[in-house]
Amino acid sequence: MESSDVANLVYDHRLSSVVPATITGEDKVLNLTNADLAMKLHYLRGVYLFRSEAVDGLNTGDLKSPMFRLLADFYPAAGRIRRSPEDGRPFVKCNDSGVRIVEAKCSKTIDEWLDMSDQSEYEHLLHHDQVLGPDLGFSPLVFIQFTWFKCGGLSIGISWAHVLGDAFSLSDFVNMYGPAIAGRRDLPPKHPDMPTADNHNCPKPRTQKLFPFSLGTVGPVGDHWKLTNTCKMATQSYHITEKQLNALIFKVSGLKQSAKVKAFEAISALFWKSLAKVKEGSGLETVTIVKNDFHSRGNGQVISAVKAEMRVSEAEVLELANLIGEKAVDETGIIDETMEEENGKSADFFVYGANLTFVNLEEVNIYGLEMKGQKPIFANCTIGGVGDEGAVLVLPGPENLKGKEGGRIVNVILPEHLLGKLKNEISKELGTSPN
Repeated sequence: MESSDVANLVYDHRLSSVVPATITGEDKVLNLTNADLAMKLHYLRGVYLFRSEAVDGLNTGDLKSPMFRLLADFYPAAGRIRRSPEDGRPFVKCNDSGVRIVEAKCSKTIDEWLDMSDQSEYEHLLHHDQVLGPDLGFSPLVFIQFTWFKCGGLSIGISWAHVLGDAFSLSDFVNMYGPAIAGRRDLPPKHPDMPTADNHNCPKPRTQKLFPFSLGTVGPVGDHWKLTNTCKMATQSYHITEKQLNALIFKVSGLKQSAKVKAFEAISALFWKSLAKVKEGSGLETVTIVKNDFHSRGNGQVISAVKAEMRVSEAEVLELANLIGEKAVDETGIIDETMEEENGKSADFFVYGANLTFVNLEEVNIYGLEMKGQKPIFANCTIGGVGDEGAVLVLPGPENLKGKEGGRIVNVILPEHLLGKLKNEISKELGTSPN
């Protein structure tokens, strides 16, 4: 189905705003860390699909009302970007400007929507073109779209500026929405994982002039926080079933079954090699690995670089998996130092797509949002603002989707012209096609 045809399926868009239920305070700010600013050109997109039973009796007003109280707990999400008058460094002014709400309708049922194969269709269930700027001080950090399906089902789509936090922080925010709808009064007065005004920790002075392999550079973007690609990017999604995943791990581990590779490493290695074959081995010697630091929220991810000395397209998948698992070099500290010293002066920076980037979201609680005690039948997360080298996100598989439960969802964001060839390579290995 053509993109314009899909766009016509989602219609009657209406815009409004929701602000915190209580006044945050005149002087509240969120000082953005260097890790936050490394992510300023990136945007997280989450979609959650619920059947009609989960939202029976609710209307859009019922969905918006709990958001007021939720934003009182997560007040930076309702703020706006400002710059320090001293050095121009961006921060979030917690001025209760609100999040933008989009209401829409869909002429399909949820089952009909799930049967549609193109992952890019999900962009129409959220505000997919969100970027901050060029009127930076007026740009909402969060968009939430409620889309009602013909069958009475609901999609909740959220577009989240990555400067607020990683996918785990986004999940924390979304998963508190269910209790708020249920009217629970035991929500914390301020979420403990939400960054505070004291979270800008300046690093020690740099002792070495090292530039991280996992960081990409662009000319200064000023107040328009948008990464411009040199080619059209597109998203393709794979559901690797539990059976396929176990077979892949068994195949990759070979005779060393006592030391089986982990699922994320096996999947990443497979896609690394397959894409190297598609690109005939050019430019894929170095990849980036992004994992969560479970000791922190915000942008607490660990960013590492992996360099292959062999020709990737001819390497064994096990060799590549071992590189990812054992030879990844943590560059988080160097990135922090680089951002402190250089960000916004002569260049701006980005992470996803600077190299081919593998993002481990296996542990994100993407099915933690409940409506009337029911979880989404399908939930997904992707990233906007990915550089030309692309990104591969590994997420938990569905929990309640017509016998298609388990395994992993793998979202691949690449130049559009590469996706067809990659599909063929992955299908040879797994016997599967994109969703």
